[in-house]
Amino acid sequence: MPYDITAERRQQYRETSIRSQQRKIALLQRAPSAVVKLHRHRLDPKVLTPQLPANGIPALSLFSGCGGLDLGFERAGFGHVAAYDILEVCGQTLRANRPAWNVFGGAEGDIAGVRWSKYRGEVEVVHGGPPCQPFSVAGSRLGPRDPRNMWPAYIATILGVRPRAFIAENVPGMLDAKFSRFVNTNILEPLRQKYLISMFRLSADRFGVPQARKRVFIVGFRRSRDAARFYEPLPTHYQIGVPERGLLRPNTARRSLGLPDIGFDTLAPTLRSGFTGPRNTTGVVNSKASLVIWDRLELWPHGVQRTSETAAMYPPENGHHRLSIADCALLQGFSGDWQFKGAVYQALGQIGNSVCPPVAYSVARAVARALGKDQ
Repeated sequence: MPYDITAERRQQYRETSIRSQQRKIALLQRAPSAVVKLHRHRLDPKVLTPQLPANGIPALSLFSGCGGLDLGFERAGFGHVAAYDILEVCGQTLRANRPAWNVFGGAEGDIAGVRWSKYRGEVEVVHGGPPCQPFSVAGSRLGPRDPRNMWPAYIATILGVRPRAFIAENVPGMLDAKFSRFVNTNILEPLRQKYLISMFRLSADRFGVPQARKRVFIVGFRRSRDAARFYEPLPTHYQIGVPERGLLRPNTARRSLGLPDIGFDTLAPTLRSGFTGPRNTTGVVNSKASLVIWDRLELWPHGVQRTSETAAMYPPENGHHRLSIADCALLQGFSGDWQFKGAVYQALGQIGNSVCPPVAYSVARAVARALGKDQ
């Protein structure tokens, strides 16, 4: 829904936008040798996901996106048989980062037309996050009436491949009472005919991600013995302001980005996908309420730039730190060497739609333990 603002305030926003564009043009016309001070990320997400030896469990990835689940499972020792995503730019991202992977992107990444029996006996784990927009508070919340509802195709894949275990991820909104009948009738009941299912919610910050982000996971096992060994991943980091013995200090936004201390730091608000909304956007604001947090953090969540250099050359009028694609990726839990293909809004779409790799890693380890392949 559009913001309810006065004509005067709308004109102020319009004038600010015009000044911003003029300033950007002027700044980008600087000589290539123009020196800008760049920040260096303090957090290395790879520390949160130590690479484990191969565990011999072959996995199939659906709705792979830019590879959040894929990367987490890879770091936990899983191998990948294939990865599917209907967006060609996602296929490009996966191929750029893992040239040896068997990636299907674009039209060939549409899982609705795949004969899944060919993977039967070859795949032990299937993981994926069917599009979350039908249940997201940032969308229209049409649920089963949303054309992007891909749960039927996901379930058909599980029943066709018959893996030992599957993992599905989605937004917390799918647990709302509004969707309870749909979830039980169309997701859980068909899967419970063959699988023992656990469903739980995880907060990304409890696994070291410097962002306030919650997601729901549905994990199913075909064998009762495996299901009995599974338990919800335990947090590795305590909540801000609530220290717990044995858990690590939470990672906050400014500190993780390597920015100066301003006397306030906390988790970044949930990053919005650049694919959502009526138009493609280069901002990551998920709600009006989140603007208060972004402002206190002195982080500018609008007009994200492709590179750190461009972001540094183009500061906003209030002097806050303008984010780059690399900054957003870091706040999502991706390491600096992970590439994102496409335009800026496409990179932000991939980041905002992804599973935070450290969270995926924790789920992957729990699944591996349940399958008797503990590291």
